[in-house]
Amino acid sequence: MESTQSTSTQYGSTQYRSTPWILLFSGIIGLFAAFTLMQDKVAILSDPNYVPSCNINPVLSCGSVIVTDQASIFGFANPIIGLMTYSVVIALAVLLISRVVLPNWVWLGLNLGALGGLAFVVWLIFQSLYVIEALCPWCMVAWVGTILIFWVTTAENAQAGRFTRSGTPGVISDVISSLRWILIGSTFLVILALIFINWMDFWLGRT
Repeated sequence: MESTQSTSTQYGSTQYRSTPWILLFSGIIGLFAAFTLMQDKVAILSDPNYVPSCNINPVLSCGSVIVTDQASIFGFANPIIGLMTYSVVIALAVLLISRVVLPNWVWLGLNLGALGGLAFVVWLIFQSLYVIEALCPWCMVAWVGTILIFWVTTAENAQAGRFTRSGTPGVISDVISSLRWILIGSTFLVILALIFINWMDFWLGRT
């Protein structure tokens, strides 16, 4: 586990030295993915024959996903949500790197937002695999960013005792904070396994 000594003074109120940098990295890749998807969405609306550069094969195809109802579930393009939320994450990460101490309500608000983002990602994964039957590469980049933000923020809050009234980590919090990289890796492995199983014949060249 990373050393937490003097981390709170070096990076604001963080318990782990890597937290601000992971949040910054996740926010940047998520924002870039959302911006690229928004560009492709506008291009497709302007020209129905436009082919996004991320149309790689029948499975990995942004174009097949962008035009679906799931890509505008709230009545507007999903990337707009990413443009707003990832920008907030980047701003908070920069504040932490600048040694600004964020209040607990900001940390818990970030965690709640990340939980909502994770739930949305899970729904999008299900829709991509079993309804749309295509994967959007840039969407997957956004998934990676959201998953990292959720687990890193959750582990940070757990280690800082923000989930308990006493302000000290409980048993569950200790488990989450100590296993954060295992939880992150396991989440990615589950998604990769589902993708492989769903298109096994394609990946193995049987079609």
